[in-house]
Amino acid sequence: MSPVVKVVRPARRLRGTVEPPGDKSISHRAAILNALAQGRAAVDNFLRGADCLATLRCLRLLGVPWRWQGPGSLVVEGVGLDGLSEPPAPLDCRNSGTTVRLLAGVLAGQPFFSVLTGDASLRQRPMGRIAGPLREMGAQVWGRRGGELAPLAVLGRRPLRALEYRLPVASAQVKSCLLLAGLYADGETRLREPGPSRDHTERMLQAMGVEVRAEDGWLSLRSPSSGLRPLSLRVPGDFSAAAFWMVAAAIHPDAEVRLVGVGVNPTRTGLLDALRLMGADIRLSNETTSGGEPVADIAVRSSSLRGIEVDGEMVPRLIDEVPLLALAACFAHGETVVRGARELRVKESDRLRATARELGRLGADIEELDDGLRIRGGIRLQGCRVRSYGDHRLAMMLAVAGLMATGETVIGNAGAVLVSYPEFWGELERLASGS
Repeated sequence: MSPVVKVVRPARRLRGTVEPPGDKSISHRAAILNALAQGRAAVDNFLRGADCLATLRCLRLLGVPWRWQGPGSLVVEGVGLDGLSEPPAPLDCRNSGTTVRLLAGVLAGQPFFSVLTGDASLRQRPMGRIAGPLREMGAQVWGRRGGELAPLAVLGRRPLRALEYRLPVASAQVKSCLLLAGLYADGETRLREPGPSRDHTERMLQAMGVEVRAEDGWLSLRSPSSGLRPLSLRVPGDFSAAAFWMVAAAIHPDAEVRLVGVGVNPTRTGLLDALRLMGADIRLSNETTSGGEPVADIAVRSSSLRGIEVDGEMVPRLIDEVPLLALAACFAHGETVVRGARELRVKESDRLRATARELGRLGADIEELDDGLRIRGGIRLQGCRVRSYGDHRLAMMLAVAGLMATGETVIGNAGAVLVSYPEFWGELERLASGS
């Protein structure tokens, strides 16, 4: 990861319109599912961040042709469910948990051998949660510590055995892995989560002709007899990218920011709901759909925020935005408590610990809990040297904090933002200049 250091200074005001980059989660899925379709699909506004590029490189090694048609339009030549070929080298997923987990589900149904690996951070993230159920379906999966850690070696089977499985945690990546494996199963695959998680895979599969049913808390699908239809779409703007500017505008005393073409899938917009509960001035307009996904423009203005308690079903819908919510809480009246977010300990970094530590360096009154954070608002942040831990979301959260802190905030390993938002630093500078 790039060792770039960035210096952020307080902004007198924030003004402007931002079109966030294409949604990272949807970009991954659009590439993988169209690779499994039979025919050509054009995916506009595809995110050319490091994670999604890792997915594309892996697909090419699996025999899937793709090409760029303009700066943000990807053309995928789908090879069909039966058209993948054994890769000649290990599949390097870099830092992308989505890549390794979703491709593991696909590879479990292939009659060949493959290896999935990644960088040092990815090789420490939990993989047993997919290895176990894939073995139940009949695939052979090996990995370090009994399959708990990558690299993962997969020897697939076809057909896989259909699975009825209760997920121990609400996880879109685990759920998607097993749904993709279910495309190669000999019956109905049924899954149940302990809570909601993002549903991009289900929506996209349905748009490609696969019957996916949700009944009584169970999600089920069968392998489609006629395969997957190619799906051309424009990827909505990434809500998680837009979230940085939403929080920046809400906590800044002189701000007005408009975000256009943002994906507002309700399984992703927990932060929007939390900010509204805190009293943020947020308005949606121009609501439409793209590729089965709801899209809208979002306008946010300077707001007077109050502390809230966040737990239960809201947490999976804002899991990636908990560090941002903690930052917003620093500028709220009263106390904010987030519980039920233990999953953040196994992301690109231990985001609970890193958020508490780095906001604490800036002077925040923040306490790390076993499964969350406690923040007492109203304390002025003071710029200093902070670390991103190579985590793109922490780097961007700390940059937003720097807009509000006195003096200079120096962010180490700021190049991590390339994972999901290559244009971030340019947008920050433009908004801070009021242009």
